Amino acid sequence: MKILDAQFVISAVRPQQYPEDALPEIALAGRSNVGKSSLINKLILRKNLARTSSQPGKTQQLNYYRVNDLLYLVDFPGYGYAKVSKTQREKFGEMIETYLRDREPHKLQLLIIDIRHEPSKDDVLMYNWLKHYEIPTCIVATKADKIPRSKWDKHVKMVKTTLEADPRDPVVLFSSETGLGREQLWDVILGAIASEEESP
Repeated sequence: MKILDAQFVISAVRPQQYPEDALPEIALAGRSNVGKSSLINKLILRKNLARTSSQPGKTQQLNYYRVNDLLYLVDFPGYGYAKVSKTQREKFGEMIETYLRDREPHKLQLLIIDIRHEPSKDDVLMYNWLKHYEIPTCIVATKADKIPRSKWDKHVKMVKTTLEADPRDPVVLFSSETGLGREQLWDVILGAIASEEESP
């Protein structure tokens, strides 16, 4: 995927703030510090468009990035960070659930999992939500460069087993350091948009 243009558009808190140009939206969900910002930057080949933070739980809105005037990448707030208050967590939950349930341009959800660790209860809950709302999902196992290649299969199996993953959901091994999985992930994203356009 050749990136001609990528820009940050808005940090939205309410549906009224979401873009209205009906471009397809590809959303990213994952635990705080799982590397969503780094993944976005690697996808769009920009160093710092998505701001990475050393302070987990910093993203508290839906951050919209427009790519090639073709689609939006929508970064969800990270979940599972202990220092975020219960009220704040509930707010995140409501915002994300409203988006998942009602957002028409949402075509694909990327569930970002750190391949080094077993998915958390929050990861499982998020995946169950996605299945409940029948949202096309791709599981992205990041930080593949942090474990030996010989252990990739074992760790991918652990992720699938813990999530009780639907075998139809693609799993992409990804590294924001090396670029592993970048083209494969773009293929999944563009495939999701194309299949949506073809359906009656």
